[in-house]
Amino acid sequence: MTNIHAFGRTYTPKQMILRIISHVILLFGALTMLMPFIWMLSTSFKSLGEVFVFPPTMFGERIVWENYTKISSRFDYFRYFMNSIKVSVWVVAFQLFTSAMAGFAFSRLQFRFREQIFLLYLATMMVPIHVTIIPNFIQMTFYGVVNTLWSLMIPPMVSAFGTFLMRQFFLTVPRELDEAAKIDGCTPFGIFIRILLPMAGSTIATLAIFCFMNTWNDYFTPLIYISEQRQYTLPLGLAGMKGSYSTDWPVLMAATSLSILPVLVAFLLAQDAFVKGIMLSGMKD
Repeated sequence: MTNIHAFGRTYTPKQMILRIISHVILLFGALTMLMPFIWMLSTSFKSLGEVFVFPPTMFGERIVWENYTKISSRFDYFRYFMNSIKVSVWVVAFQLFTSAMAGFAFSRLQFRFREQIFLLYLATMMVPIHVTIIPNFIQMTFYGVVNTLWSLMIPPMVSAFGTFLMRQFFLTVPRELDEAAKIDGCTPFGIFIRILLPMAGSTIATLAIFCFMNTWNDYFTPLIYISEQRQYTLPLGLAGMKGSYSTDWPVLMAATSLSILPVLVAFLLAQDAFVKGIMLSGMKD
C-alpha cells in the first residue's frame, strides 16, 4: 500500500483515515457549538410571527433590520452597555496589575512561608462564589457601595487564578536574567518592570481575555448587588427585556447579538497571544 502525502507530511492509509475521521468529529462538534449563535443571529432578522413557526426555518421571508433600531426604544441599551464597559475595563486593569505583582512576588522574591501562603491563596479557587456572596455583600454594605458599580468593581480586583497564571509564566523565565540585571544595578522592582513584564505580553493578553469575558458575561453578581435600573449592566438589562407575559424575541436576539461583539472582537484581536499564553503558562523549568 502506498503512502499518502498531505499537509506537508506523509501518512499511511490507516493514519489518513483516522485523521479524516477525527477532523469530521471535530467539525461536527464545532458546528454543534456554533448552531445556537447562528440561530440567535437569524432570529434577530425575523419578524415576531416567524420565530415559532413549525417546521422551523433559518431565515424569514425578509430581513427585518428594524429589530436593531428598536433596541434603544425598548430599553436603555446604551447606558447598560457603558456600565458593562466601565466595570469590565476597571476589573481587567486592576486584576492585571495585582496578578502581575503577586505572581512576581511568589515566583521571584524569597520570604518565609512563601509556598505555603501561595497554596493557601490558591485554595480559595475551590471556594464557590455562592459561599462568599453574603460576606462580600455585608462588606460592600459596610463600605456603602451597594447598588453602585463600585460593588461590582472592588471584589474582583484580585484573582487567585490570575496570580497563578502570571506566576507560572515568570517561573519559565531563566533566573540568570535577574542576576545579570542585579549586576547592572537593577532593583527587584526594576527587574519586574523592565525585564519580566515586557516578556509576559502573551500571558497578560490571556488573562485579560479571561477576565474581560467573565466580567462582561457576569449575571449573578450584578443581580445580587444592583437593584436600581440605571446601574444595570448589560446581562441584567437583557434579562429585563424578557416580559412576564410577552417577549419581543427578535429584538431581544438583536440586543444579545450586539452584546457579544466586544468579547468577539477582543478575542479575535488577541487570539495568537491567547494561544501562546496558555501554552507558556503551563511550563516550568
